[in-house]
Amino acid sequence: MFYQLYEMNHAALQPVRAYADAMRMLYSNPFNPVSHTPFGRSVAAAAELFERTTRRYGKPRFGLDGAVVDGKPVAVQEKTVWERPFCKLLHFERDLPKGRRPDPKLLIVAPLSGHYATLLRGTVEAMLPHADVHITDWVDARMVPVSKGRFDLDDYIDYVIEMLHELGPDTHVMAVCQPSVPVLAAVALMETRGDPVLPATMTLMGGPIDTRRNPTAVNVLAEEKGTEWFRENVIMPAPWPAPGFGREVYPGFLQLSGFMSMNLDRHIIAHKDFFMYLVKEDGDSAEKHRDFYDEYLAVMDMTAEFYLQTVETVFVRHALPRGEMTHRGTPVDPAAIRNVALLTVEGENDDISGLGQTRAAQDLCTGIPADMKAHYMQPSVGHYGVFNGSRFRSRIVPRIVDFIAAHRGGPVAAVAPRRVNGSR
Repeated sequence: MFYQLYEMNHAALQPVRAYADAMRMLYSNPFNPVSHTPFGRSVAAAAELFERTTRRYGKPRFGLDGAVVDGKPVAVQEKTVWERPFCKLLHFERDLPKGRRPDPKLLIVAPLSGHYATLLRGTVEAMLPHADVHITDWVDARMVPVSKGRFDLDDYIDYVIEMLHELGPDTHVMAVCQPSVPVLAAVALMETRGDPVLPATMTLMGGPIDTRRNPTAVNVLAEEKGTEWFRENVIMPAPWPAPGFGREVYPGFLQLSGFMSMNLDRHIIAHKDFFMYLVKEDGDSAEKHRDFYDEYLAVMDMTAEFYLQTVETVFVRHALPRGEMTHRGTPVDPAAIRNVALLTVEGENDDISGLGQTRAAQDLCTGIPADMKAHYMQPSVGHYGVFNGSRFRSRIVPRIVDFIAAHRGGPVAAVAPRRVNGSR
């Protein structure tokens, strides 16, 4: 009922939002003399601020129509090349000259943790000059009819394996944050089964491999509350008239509330500054605010079974580092991985996946030869900076590109570049 009440309140505000938007247009219209006064700009700014803080933000577009490859601009087309009820695999197909040596295939596994895959737009954009990029585009659970079945952590792992089979040999997989655990599990299972379509490399970035190391506020909350608390307090049925009406989900608006409460003062100051940007006609700063919050406030629901199984497995039981994780009854053994090169990347100031949590994969993957393993810690960046921003583009991307290039074709051809192994 709580989710349905939230939807009803949102619908009830629609006339007020429409009125606020009309006031914004009236008081920002250059033909209205009042729009050129501080009073007029203040009214328009207040109206826009109200409309933006009460609207529902839809799924953003990647909007990557071009890239620079070999120093030349090329067109990029976004195509769906694989699809299941809860995920699509997007391919950013570049219009490259015929006869050019193919770039390595890169599967970026985006997190299924509240935001859409477009949160990794900067990650995709940075890798497009160097790789044939694919990314997981997870589907909002409230948009999937109950008739399509369930989706849990085991299904997530199956999806990753299926996508690796779809892309074929000489594929490189990159997991950003939450998917580090299921990607590591998927590769371990493939090795255990003797799967011939193993990825050549596996890059894990800012992921919760072992949350006992340097636990953050998020880790502590999950362990203290336990799975049953989350089941009783954050799980609810998707409301009517969503296509997934009746499906048990962890709603996006609750996730967003949790995200924002962690840094509430920062968000309040940002919106106050946005109001002043509009009054002072600082268009560039106002547009940067819009761009950021258009992405940040666009959230999606997760299936209850996936969310609860992830909380239980990763944050409460620490099943993977303890050697207790299973997939449909089969033990997940990272030590079984022998033929996939491993790169782990962390941010010094990461407050979501604490320093050392991702590096734990290096200790678990004892079967990988030393010359096929590397770790990099980026100083002075938080969680977001591990996969986006200027330091990501200038410091982290070159190391990932070098690592992939050194291990193309599998372990026989691998010669690890010296600079990848440092921490700077």
